[in-house]
Amino acid sequence: MLLFFKNPKNTLYAVATSAPLSEENLNKLKWLFGNAEQLNQPALSGTFIGPRAAMITPWSTNAVEITQNMDIQGISRIEEFYEVTDPETTFDPMLFERYNGLTQDSFTIDIKPQSTLAIDDIQAYNQQEGLALSPDEVAYLEKLSKQLNRKLTDSEVFGFSQINSEHCRHKIFNGTFIIDGEEKPSTLFKLIKKTSEENPNSIVSAYKDNVAFIKGATVDQFAPKSADKPDFYEVKPFEAVLSLKAETHNFPTTVEPFNGAATGSGGEIRDRLAGGQGSLPLAGTAVYMTAYPRLEENRPWEQSMTERKWLYQTPMDILIKASNGATDFGNKFGQPLIAGSLFTFEHEENGRKLGFDKVIMQAGGVGYAKQSQALKHTPKEGDKIVIIGGENYRIGMGGAAVSSANTGAFGTGIELNAVQRSNPEMQKRAANAIRAMVESDENPIVSIHDHGAGGHLNCLSELIEETGGKINLDKLPLGDPTLSDKEIIGNESQERMGLVLPDHAIAQLKAVADRERAPMYEVGVVTNDHHFCIASEKKGSRPMDLDLKALFGSSPKTVMEDASCPIAYEGLTYYESNLRRYLTQVLQLESVACKDWLTNKVDRCVGGKVAKQQCTGALQLPLNDVGVMALDYNGKEGIATSIGHSPLTALINPTAGSRNAIAEALTNIVWAPLKDGLQSVSLSANWMWPCRNKGEDARLYEAVEAASSFAIQLGINIPTGKDSLSMKQKYPEGGDVIAPGTVIISAAAHCTDVKKVVEPVFQRNGGNIYYINLSSDEYLLGGSAFAQILNRVGTEAPTVKDAKAFKKAFNALQTLIAQGKIQAGHDISSGGLITTLLEMCFADNELGATLDLTPLSADEDIIRLLFAENVGVVFQADSSVEAFLNAEGVKFAKIGTVNSSEELIIQHWGSTHYFNIPELRDVWFLTSYLLDKQQTQNDKATERYQNYSEQPLIYTFPRHFTGEKPVRPEGKRPIAAVIREKGSNSEREMANALYLAGFDVKDVHTTDLITGRETLDDVQFIGAVGGFSNSDVLGSAKGWAGALLYNEKAKKALDNFFARPDTLSVGICNGCQLFMELEVINPEHAEHGKMQHNDSGKHESNFVSVVIPMNNSVMLSTLAGSTLGVWVSHGEGKFHLPLPETEYNIVGKYAYEEYPANPNGSDYGTAMLADKSGRHLVTMPHIERSVFPWQWAYYPEEKTAVSPWLEAFVNARKWIEKRNAEQKQQTNS
Repeated sequence: MLLFFKNPKNTLYAVATSAPLSEENLNKLKWLFGNAEQLNQPALSGTFIGPRAAMITPWSTNAVEITQNMDIQGISRIEEFYEVTDPETTFDPMLFERYNGLTQDSFTIDIKPQSTLAIDDIQAYNQQEGLALSPDEVAYLEKLSKQLNRKLTDSEVFGFSQINSEHCRHKIFNGTFIIDGEEKPSTLFKLIKKTSEENPNSIVSAYKDNVAFIKGATVDQFAPKSADKPDFYEVKPFEAVLSLKAETHNFPTTVEPFNGAATGSGGEIRDRLAGGQGSLPLAGTAVYMTAYPRLEENRPWEQSMTERKWLYQTPMDILIKASNGATDFGNKFGQPLIAGSLFTFEHEENGRKLGFDKVIMQAGGVGYAKQSQALKHTPKEGDKIVIIGGENYRIGMGGAAVSSANTGAFGTGIELNAVQRSNPEMQKRAANAIRAMVESDENPIVSIHDHGAGGHLNCLSELIEETGGKINLDKLPLGDPTLSDKEIIGNESQERMGLVLPDHAIAQLKAVADRERAPMYEVGVVTNDHHFCIASEKKGSRPMDLDLKALFGSSPKTVMEDASCPIAYEGLTYYESNLRRYLTQVLQLESVACKDWLTNKVDRCVGGKVAKQQCTGALQLPLNDVGVMALDYNGKEGIATSIGHSPLTALINPTAGSRNAIAEALTNIVWAPLKDGLQSVSLSANWMWPCRNKGEDARLYEAVEAASSFAIQLGINIPTGKDSLSMKQKYPEGGDVIAPGTVIISAAAHCTDVKKVVEPVFQRNGGNIYYINLSSDEYLLGGSAFAQILNRVGTEAPTVKDAKAFKKAFNALQTLIAQGKIQAGHDISSGGLITTLLEMCFADNELGATLDLTPLSADEDIIRLLFAENVGVVFQADSSVEAFLNAEGVKFAKIGTVNSSEELIIQHWGSTHYFNIPELRDVWFLTSYLLDKQQTQNDKATERYQNYSEQPLIYTFPRHFTGEKPVRPEGKRPIAAVIREKGSNSEREMANALYLAGFDVKDVHTTDLITGRETLDDVQFIGAVGGFSNSDVLGSAKGWAGALLYNEKAKKALDNFFARPDTLSVGICNGCQLFMELEVINPEHAEHGKMQHNDSGKHESNFVSVVIPMNNSVMLSTLAGSTLGVWVSHGEGKFHLPLPETEYNIVGKYAYEEYPANPNGSDYGTAMLADKSGRHLVTMPHIERSVFPWQWAYYPEEKTAVSPWLEAFVNARKWIEKRNAEQKQQTNS
């Protein structure tokens, strides 16, 4: 039956329940739905927008789990609906549908589960299902059927198509290329592997796992002693290896961008979970490439090609929704996104339409594993096969095959099948269980694989590829009872991992999984017969029953035959008198313009190990091109990562495109001190190419060959990568659009000191400005942003001519960085030298430079000099570097000095050009503002645009602050508990701050409180942590609060804790939301304060300053009078305080009243609130992620071991010690 509820905000909830609910449970639901009323009607009339009936949303899955945790049984589905009065109200048909009334049948899906089918005509079935099987593959399957003397099942044919799809098997990269009648001597994959053969360097694992591993450093593991119960954190050293991976999710993102990009990010995270015997993700990266978004009508570079009748989503929609999806997944999973790129392009010439209509969405990232666990083991007969994570839904059927075809090639119904379902909170639970195994002294995992394309079929078959296995279909979990056998084993429901463990380890993993609320299913057993069988005893069906050799490696060899087809693009015509117009247009191109609209919503601090992310300077503008993560909380050893691509130079010259892409990644990562300089770097190469179009296969071969050759010349390797080789969008009315062949390079390397990373911000007293042309080529404008604004590609593109000179300069810069000689540095890429120089002045006010560029060029063409994108660097240093560079044989030019004029003055062959920096900064920020308007409510985007340069970070430190790291006390220490829930993601940084302050820190999960495993009797401090408990479904921390309020043992433990006079607490972010929901801060108020959505209506991520007034807070009183920098990252951070300000103990306020420095619109500018006694504190800013100077996005020049925020945690420990001493004294007397 369906029950209907409506809350004061007019949100309707439809609740499917198997039996009538008791009055007590109905009241729980009314509380859960925000003081809703039950509508006692079997049906509702009107027009409603709600989720597609056939797709149970992740929101519903979380909502149902919340009710179960509140001890309400029998609910199977809950969905949100909104009533609309205008029948023409628009909605996204990929995710929602219009309901004319809600009835008892609104959730009824009239589909009977199909049994296993025997396939009579494989070719007809191939066409019907869009399996993308080639004629050779169909013939192979027909032959296999005859050999077996039976018809193949639908699951077997489907499974073969997925497992052997281009997406999964990389048939083109492993295929034979015949170009201009000549067979090439090497496959593309062999060309890539050759880089590792020639330059193995620090590779630990390459090409044979979900990730590549390179050697790392000895670092400290900070984790609980055990993970199946509440236990204390301890520090243990281990040898780390570093992981690198990048994946694309182009087709699903084109079709439905939010979930497509979200599950792309999630899939890439799962890859970094599945390395070796298990590995841990640290940070993510993202790249978006689309056609032009047409933000304004007066953008001439967007007018040359007619706007298409977009198949699914507009480029604007894709940019906003895809970045929202990737952001949402990372934010909720708890992975910071620390580097990225954005590129837009379309062009029509020579009868070809070019553009990223089929978009590129790349999710990448870095992580680490223990060196002892870096290689998978071989499963043994009798080992158990386990699935951990979410249930099966009708998601992505045929996704691997459809992704391997041109978009638009299949019917919309089949492509709709690829709409994904994102549930990051479920993935977090699974990841926590895997983390526990990795961090244990003996990791029992034999092998591990992620679920992605091909679902169970691909994951499970690859797990047992060397041995064989038998899967019990009845044990695979069903989220949708209407699934057929084929759909159960082939769907792409995300957030799941497949594991092989010995039988004796099952109980160990189950105990941890239960504690983490991570669903775990023992689904099969490893055999030794090299056979793969999936069978159901209940149904008597056997949907999969093949030898592994029949399933793998049997697909015919791919042959790519093509002819070179050189394309001459029209040259550029330009005039020096138009310099300013050209500059204002270049600065507005999405690839050049400010990326604040991306960084202002994505978490860049979660985990507390982010040492360098995108934003820099007093104005916190996204200008850093290298991201750096610390490997532990010691803040020294780390991993650096960067991105490079150059698709337009590749249009002119594929060799130049590959060399420029690699060089850009390297000139981005060079600003971090690397262990062995350039030799430390490993690359991921992700190839997006429109294969099987005339001339494109030849261009792909040339591009891969060039990347291989250049990497070998540089002495580095490419141990990982991926390909997506159907980059063409087909339109029903014709006019297909081909995406430019693109390689995206992701670089990673061991960073030896995360505190020494150089940023692209000129320092007023930092010395001279120097320039190095690393291309060793003449200045050329082909393939540049400048060419784009002229609606041209260009005839000649720069390349990197001299690998030895590049290598020499790179390593010279590395030496200078290690010595602390370089004060600022930036690469030259999109927008050319002029953009680099301007950007180095943008991140602070009162910053300018005077330059003479005459020495750089032999002619007077200043346009070419300023806008050419020849690979190079600009850096600031004192003149002592000149002798060193000369001695190393590095060619450089001293080009200017820094001042505080807010003007860029450029002299060139007798002419002087003046550029007003604040004005051009606003032009550069304009595109970000226009995109931000599409994702931000209440005109907050306009407010941000008006204020972004008016709110510099300014600090006042406490006078007594020394910055010394506290000594951990000996003997008995106070006990602090870090309390978390499913979906929490900030427990480690909270625990570290408390540990550093001198507490013994205990890890406590909400399940520990519910079961009574933890009573908090010996605990005197609790920290409720940040994150997205229950994915913020039904309101931030609402579900968490429900689990604590409606479970007797949990409620008793918390009530007793808060009733004791010797206790302290802090709730940070989600923990703040929890304590406000539990009403523990102002229990005396009749009307309670609540946390509400930010005024902007979106997640806010920023590094802001907070003022600490005179206060009685135990933690903050000694910081009174200071203004400190701190991270914020939240979606519901607005303190709604209904009473006068005098009724609240506000102990921290945002330093500026206006947005975005006040990120949420809190009443009275509230950032931090305490109870009347000062013992219990709630704060939306993440003070626990801001305890080290290297964690701050902007820190004063003086170097200290810790930041002032650590004092808050030390104050708590000292107060408890004093209280305990007084209590002991009273007891003794």
